[in-house]
Amino acid sequence: MHRFNFFIMKYLSIVVFLFVTLSCGNNTPESYTEEYPIEQAFETAYENDVESTAKEAVSRKLIKEGTIAFETQSIPETRKQVLAAIKKYNAYISSDQEYNYTDRKSNALVIRVPAADFDNLLNSATAGVSQFDTKEIKVKDVTEEFLDVETRIANKKKLETRYLELLTKANSVTEMLEVEKQIGELRADIEAMEGRLNYLKNKVSFATIHLTFYKTLATETAFGSKFKNGFKNGWENFIWFFVVLTNIWPFILILILLLVGLRWYLKRKKKEKK
Repeated sequence: MHRFNFFIMKYLSIVVFLFVTLSCGNNTPESYTEEYPIEQAFETAYENDVESTAKEAVSRKLIKEGTIAFETQSIPETRKQVLAAIKKYNAYISSDQEYNYTDRKSNALVIRVPAADFDNLLNSATAGVSQFDTKEIKVKDVTEEFLDVETRIANKKKLETRYLELLTKANSVTEMLEVEKQIGELRADIEAMEGRLNYLKNKVSFATIHLTFYKTLATETAFGSKFKNGFKNGWENFIWFFVVLTNIWPFILILILLLVGLRWYLKRKKKEKK
C-alpha cells in the first residue's frame, strides 16, 4: 500500500514538472519580440487599434439641389427680385451668365444657399411666377458615405499615431525608412479623405439652385429686318460723312480759295484782251 502511494506521488510530481516546463517554454522573451519583422509589428498595431464600438446616432446628411426655369416679362425686375432674396437669406451667386439670342434673352444663375433656407429663398425669388418651364427638386442622402469617410479618417489617424510611436523605436535605418514610407502613404490617404469630407460638408451645409429666367423677343419679318438695317446703315454713313468733312476741312478751304483765285485770274485776262 505504501509502495502504491509512493508511485502515485511520483507520477503526479512528474506531470506537474512537465506542465510547468511547457508553460515556461510558451512565454516569449521581450528580446524575441523585438526580432519580429517590422511589417508584422505594423499589422499587429493596426489590428489592435480598430474599434468595434457601435456608431452613435447622427442627423441625416442631405444634399439638396433645385433646377428652376421660367419666362418673365422684365429681366431687370426679376433679377432685382432674385438678388433681394439672395441677400435676405445670406446666400451667394457662384455663377452668373447672360445670353442674347435673336428670339430670346436669358439670365442663368447658380445660387448657393444655407440648406435650412432653401425653400424660403426659392419661394421668395419666384414669387409671382404662375408657370414654370422646369421645376425639379432633388435630395440625395449621403449619411452613409459621410460616416464612412469620418470613420476611415479616424482609423487612419490612429494608425498614423502608432506608426509615429514605432518610428521612435526603430532599430535600424531600414526599419526607419519603411515606417516613414508607411506614414507618407497614410498622410496622403488622410488628406484625400479629408478633402472628400470637406466637399460633403459644403454640399450638405449649402444647397444649390440653378435658376434661369428669360424673355421672349418679338420676331421680325425679313422685309422689316432689312428695312431696319438699311435705315440704320444709312444714318451711320451720314454721320461718317460729316466726320470725314470735319477731318479734311483745311483742304476744302484751300481748294475753295484756289477756285476763287482762278476765277478772278480768268476774268482779269478777259478784260485785258478787250
